[in-house]
Amino acid sequence: MNKLSLFDFFDQRKIISHISFLTFSIFIALLMRVFAGDKYSSSDLFPMFVMIYLQIEVFIYFGNILFGRLNFNQNPGEITRIVLFRFMIFIAACLLISMILYIMLKIALSLLSGGNPARVIPDFFRMEISDWFRSTIKGLTFGAVVFVVLLWQTSLRREQKLREENLVFQNETLKSQVNPHFLFNSLNTVSSLIHSKPEKAEEFINNLSSVYRYILENGQKDKVPLQSELDLINRYFDLHRVRDEEKILLSIDYSDAGDYQILPVSLQILLENAIKHNIATRENPLKISISFEDQHIIVKNNLQKKASQLKSTGIGLKNLAERIRLISGKDLIIEETNDFFLVKIPLLK
Repeated sequence: MNKLSLFDFFDQRKIISHISFLTFSIFIALLMRVFAGDKYSSSDLFPMFVMIYLQIEVFIYFGNILFGRLNFNQNPGEITRIVLFRFMIFIAACLLISMILYIMLKIALSLLSGGNPARVIPDFFRMEISDWFRSTIKGLTFGAVVFVVLLWQTSLRREQKLREENLVFQNETLKSQVNPHFLFNSLNTVSSLIHSKPEKAEEFINNLSSVYRYILENGQKDKVPLQSELDLINRYFDLHRVRDEEKILLSIDYSDAGDYQILPVSLQILLENAIKHNIATRENPLKISISFEDQHIIVKNNLQKKASQLKSTGIGLKNLAERIRLISGKDLIIEETNDFFLVKIPLLK
């Protein structure tokens, strides 16, 4: 059985949240009746409970809408501006809805007791608005403190999850590049080039060392300049081009690289994924293209699936998608047809 957290009590999709709201409303109504002395009678207890419960449901609902999906990847000043702006909207909306609920409850009670409903609104603004405002503001202040704690906890949880994902990502990325097949093929290529094309062998070794150096230096980072990632792809593809000659074709559109940033090694993972799972021959080469569209970088290849797939290294698109979601707040887009496989990575400014 999963352990309940504070978030479960504020998640209105779960029945536990509504039960906790009901329990809390009863508790507060009883406290107000006990400590208010002669201000409230026993007949006021039920309306008081109903009003408290409705307010809590409304306040939590608006709080979840306004603060539940904040993007913590923006700079601190921008996050502060957004939170303050949304907090003002939260206060205004809750006060308005609370006033409407209070007046509607008063009208319903007036009808049930045989009173004059027409007097409810004038009496509210003449005699009751001050008490209503004070009690509502107290409730909103308590709610605001709760949401600040929740935002803080959300930020901590995100950072912890990102650290864990980074450790897995770094380990799996290094393992994918140090796997026996990759080293065996690379060493065989170097061995064959040393005697026949020594200059080409030296270039191959330089590219190989550059790829490892890039991974070691940038594997722990959340993002790197897009241009650096594209340079890595060129060096990495050169290793395959020397070995596979014209079996794999790569085209890169550099026109919109600009000042964008990207998750390190993400393009290399997609390139390796395409090479690993598709057949590549001189007659039917594997064609991979990298282009830009609407603040996304697109890696696309024609689909020529191998009959028997190699065992996955464990990186997978799922791990990549999760890290991108944590860092950018956006989703990795994957499209597959009978003819091609396409992945869109959101770019960061």
